[in-house]
Order: sequence, then structure tokens, then C-alpha cells
Amino acid sequence: MAEIQSESLEQLPNNPEQCSWWRSWCKWKPTSANHLVDAENKMLQFIKSSIEKKLVKLPSGQSLWTLMVNRKISTKVPIVMVHGFAGGVGLWCMNLDSLSKRRPLYAFDLLGFGRSSRPKFGSDPNGAEKMFIQSIEEWRETLKLDKMILLGHSFGGYLVSSYALQYPERVKSLILVDPWGFPSQDPDSERARQIPIWIRAVVRILSPFNPLGVVRAAGPWGPGLIKRARADFKARYPEVSEQDENTIFEYIYHCNAGSPSGESAFRNMNQGLGYAYKPMLTRIGALCNEVPLTFVYGARSWMDISSGHETQNLLPNNHVEVYSVKGAGHHVYADRPELFHEIIDTICDGID
Repeated sequence: MAEIQSESLEQLPNNPEQCSWWRSWCKWKPTSANHLVDAENKMLQFIKSSIEKKLVKLPSGQSLWTLMVNRKISTKVPIVMVHGFAGGVGLWCMNLDSLSKRRPLYAFDLLGFGRSSRPKFGSDPNGAEKMFIQSIEEWRETLKLDKMILLGHSFGGYLVSSYALQYPERVKSLILVDPWGFPSQDPDSERARQIPIWIRAVVRILSPFNPLGVVRAAGPWGPGLIKRARADFKARYPEVSEQDENTIFEYIYHCNAGSPSGESAFRNMNQGLGYAYKPMLTRIGALCNEVPLTFVYGARSWMDISSGHETQNLLPNNHVEVYSVKGAGHHVYADRPELFHEIIDTICDGID
């Protein structure tokens, strides 16, 4: 079993008058940086590969929490995995060993999420996206990675697509796993018409607030809310759940119970019922034709696979593949890990 390094990132206010308020709030909201460290270590305790943990400090002054798996196994182009909204590196625990057998693998907590820095993004969606992309590029430069196989899930898929548009010379292959943010909002579409009126009303009322604000506001009941809302995650992580059925829920809770930095940025990059302010389908046609692109959708996911097929039409000179994984939902990598690994290995086999 791999030895895992860990470090606490918890910081208390310097002002003595604030400390009393801070401790009171922490008692109400049962989380801390140490809680997140412990939960992440439990998620990763079954990893057998050589794994290093590092807080990568960026020129901007921010830091990205990073896993480096089998970093010295070969000189092949590494896989870089980027999680989705409300996630963190721990959610890749079922994939790290398999996908790092033949090449190095890196995974990091996005800016504003998990154990990475949580800056204030501001309300401008263009500015928020720019901050995310800048942090990814600074992270690459700091680690001196020349080229990457970029794999992004959901919101991470949207961000790595944006990165590839700006830095195509750094992307050897782009893999989008059930990506968010591709189609444009169409209130008259069949999909939109199927959404009940009461749900539309609730979305309008809650749109000014952060998506997971209710979890933080629930204080000591927050972990229970996560467990009830995401009960499906227990079956997705059988090895972790067999050891302690609460580990996965604790990890998701502590990833999201802190300052809603990246969460606020994501909210500001949304419009309507979960559509992107800047839909990727309106931009992906500008992708360099030397960058191959693969979509991996869950057959039972709410994400629309037609975006992948439309991208094939928008990029006639690129190699674009679209997979639909039977029996998988939005979290393809956890629902059908073996089939997911087979697809990723097939994509990577031809890359030195």
C-alpha cells in the first residue's frame, strides 16, 4: 500500500476578536481543513501505486492541491485528470491505479475546490473562466509538463475544453467525460418543456444563492443531507464503503462545507437551468485540428450525447470519437470503472 503524505491547510483568523466567532461557526458547521485531510486519506488508502501529494504554489499566489501517481514510471505524456463541480481528487480513487500503469498520472483540486486555494472570483463569468484557465496553465508551467492528455469530468470537461482552445500546443489529446456546458439554452426545446413548472420556479428563486449553500447552512445536519441526497455514491465506491460506509459522504461534505469560492464562480458561469453562460458548442469549432477529441458519456446520464455528435460536425478535420457507456450515469468513471479504463487505455495507447 502506498505511503501518502498529508498536510493540514487550516488557518484561523489572526484577529483575536474574530477567533471567537470562527470557533463558534466551526462548532455549528462540523468541518475543517483537518477533517478534509482525513477524509481524503481514507478515500486514497487503497491506492497501491506510488503516489505523492503536493500543494503546488502558483505565480499568481494561489495553490492547487495535487496528486502525482507513478510520476517516474516512464517519460510518456502524462494523463491529467480534472474533477467536476463539488468534487475533488479523492473521487478518482477507483481509477488512479489502473490509468497510471503505463504512464504518469496527475490530478488536482480545481481552484476554489477541495484543498486548493479559495480566492474570490468576482461575478463576471468571463473573468471566472479566465481565472480557472490561468491557474491550470500556471500549474502546468510550475510542474514543467510539456504536453498533457487532458481528461475532464462534467464542469472539469468544460474547463479543459476552454484550456485546449487557448493552449492547443500543450494538449496531446482531449477527453471529455460527460461534459457540462456544451449546448446553448433553448427554453422551447423538448427537454426544457419536460421540466415541471415548480422546478423552474424553485430555480429562479434559488439562482442568486450558491448551489450547496443549504448544506453549509444546515450546520451539524449537513453531512446527513449529503448522505441522503447522494446515497447512490455508496454503491459507486464499494471498496471504500466496505471499510466505512460514511467515508465517501464525509469526503464530499468536507470538500464543499468550506468557503464557496469555486462554487460561486460556477454559479456565475451558469444561466437558466444549468446551461453555461458561454456554451462550449459555440466555441469548440475553433479547436486546433491537431488535437484529437473524445467524448465519454454515461448512457443513463442527463447530459445530452448529441453535443458530442454535433461537435463531430463542427470539427470535420479533427479526430472526434463519441462513446456511450451502457449502465453508467453521470459519474461514468465510478459507475463502470473497468469499461471506462478500457476506453481511456485505447485512447492513450497510440500516444508516446
